[in-house]
Amino acid sequence: MSANPKILDALVVGAGPAGIGTALALAAVENLTFGVLERGQIGQTFIDWPTAQTFLTPSFTGNGFGATDLNAVHPETSPAFSLGVDYPTGQQYAKYLRGVVKHFRVPVLDRTEVTAVTRKAEGFEIACPRGPVLARSLVWAGGEFHQPLDPRLSGSGLSDRAAAAAAWEPREDRSVVIGGYESGIDIACHHVEGGASVTVVDGATPWDAGAGSDPSFRLAPRSRARLARALSTGRLALVGAHASGIKREGTKWVVSLDNGSRLRVDSRPIVATGYGPGLGPVEHLFAPRSDGWPELDEDDQSTITPGLFLSGPAIRHGGLKFCFVYKFRQRFAHIARVIGERAGKDTGALDAWRAAGMLTDDLSCCGVECAC
Repeated sequence: MSANPKILDALVVGAGPAGIGTALALAAVENLTFGVLERGQIGQTFIDWPTAQTFLTPSFTGNGFGATDLNAVHPETSPAFSLGVDYPTGQQYAKYLRGVVKHFRVPVLDRTEVTAVTRKAEGFEIACPRGPVLARSLVWAGGEFHQPLDPRLSGSGLSDRAAAAAAWEPREDRSVVIGGYESGIDIACHHVEGGASVTVVDGATPWDAGAGSDPSFRLAPRSRARLARALSTGRLALVGAHASGIKREGTKWVVSLDNGSRLRVDSRPIVATGYGPGLGPVEHLFAPRSDGWPELDEDDQSTITPGLFLSGPAIRHGGLKFCFVYKFRQRFAHIARVIGERAGKDTGALDAWRAAGMLTDDLSCCGVECAC
């Protein structure tokens, strides 16, 4: 792409589900010129997942009956069908993404990391090792996995991040996980299933969140089922306190809690305290919300940089979180339509996304609770 001096209508950065899904929607816009840049391989985030980690949401083939697979990024595809599994591993999901790219001929330039983004009068200049790329619109779909949040406690260097392979390796008898939401419960159950005794500490006690049906604010059904099984073994304890520090004492690790107690464990503590928005070189082009997440307008566009869009799990609108594939994919076709209409292109083909339940442009309908 860098060898072509003309300006693209749109450039997508990131070839994970958000990037590929947005690119597929852009491809449906007639005569729109676009491309995708990826720092590693297609689906790199999922390739980097620990081998024992799997999806929380199930894949199921129901496309023929109007029920799109929860983990699909295109209405006519299904990870369950192409992979033959219901809860894909990272490697499996990356394979699905590669298959989608190949089938729909998505123009992806991999192993091309974006190092800087500059706003120009005609759009954006994107710097990368292969030379500058010019685009009228830019969609940032870099994901969050590469930006794990550091815990606010002393001695954090004595811990393993939940995203690291080391955190998933077999643990000695007594272990501790700091953070009790999805990542923390996932890895804690993994180690209980492996025979370890695990204590999960989190002052917010997210495992007790009972109000509401939105899994962005409470544990997913699969996590709750695994949690119940782990608790029944007697080898999992849940402690409603915040960790304040980690020390090494001989062959043990000691985790201090803000309730005054101390936990002595046999393995390096595991930290599962979430991820940041992963904006990298475009961070300065977004205004932060009061909670630190990027501020967006109703089109998922930066409020201070017109033409710069965000796609993926970092999307926030008011109190709404779009942190599962089936959520943030609702915005792929909306972004594509906005970009296409600005470029004067026909966007009628995107109606297929709406028909498949993959296009939400009225955010007021989101967050509606289930009746029972």
